[in-house]
Amino acid sequence: MPNTKKIFPFSLLFSKKRGIERYSSLGKGLYVLLVALLISACLPSTAVLPTPTLVTPTASATPTPTIVWFPPTATFTPFPTATSLPPTPDQRPGIGAVIFEDNFSDPTLWALSSNENGRAAFGKNELTIAIQEQKAYVFAQRTEPVLADFYAEITASPSLCQGADEYGLLIRLVSAATFYRFSLSCDGRVRLDRLTGGQASSPQPWLETGVVPIGAPSTSRLGVWVSASELRFFVDDQYLFTVQDPLIPSGVLGVFARSTGGHSFTVNYTDLIVYQLVP
Repeated sequence: MPNTKKIFPFSLLFSKKRGIERYSSLGKGLYVLLVALLISACLPSTAVLPTPTLVTPTASATPTPTIVWFPPTATFTPFPTATSLPPTPDQRPGIGAVIFEDNFSDPTLWALSSNENGRAAFGKNELTIAIQEQKAYVFAQRTEPVLADFYAEITASPSLCQGADEYGLLIRLVSAATFYRFSLSCDGRVRLDRLTGGQASSPQPWLETGVVPIGAPSTSRLGVWVSASELRFFVDDQYLFTVQDPLIPSGVLGVFARSTGGHSFTVNYTDLIVYQLVP
């Protein structure tokens, strides 16, 4: 009997296997491509973004708030001083004719003092008191006339001056130990001292005025109205205070300077004029 057993064609098996391998390779390629597309979709885009258009704001009808560069301060209230008391004829009544004027051109009319720390001397139409850096008191006095009732004015101009340094007018000066002393300080205050027999007191203690200049250089016009026991004091035509004191009835005029020390002090005096008082 003829052998009818079929022989499996291995060549066909191998050909099919190669086909399957080709299809498998193709699938793997598609898979790789798909994964690559998915990954690229997840990455941030590198496309150039369009430049935003700047819109310039137009003026608004609503006003913008004003910038306050400095905080507001309280309204200034002037310190109550004698400047609020304008001079009136009643404060200097009875001023009459001129008794004398002194432009400080004649040194024979004055007795000048000096010491190792300071001296008084005449310049061109002025009397100058200069003190070195030590504490010192220097004065100068007219030799005449002796005055009782009068109104006097003199200009004082410190050129070197600070702190509690003093300058001013001597009134009813009898001797170096008896007189009234009208003082202005370089820190802007005034007072009246009285010396009797070398004993000092202050009928008017230091007074803040707002009138006297602070420091130097500066200029003030001093005024004093004297009638019997009443003495009234002025600076630059501003009334300052009144003192009642009968202890020194008459004397000559003088000027002075007193330094507190530690610095130089210089003051010039000019334009002295004295009027009589008419009852």
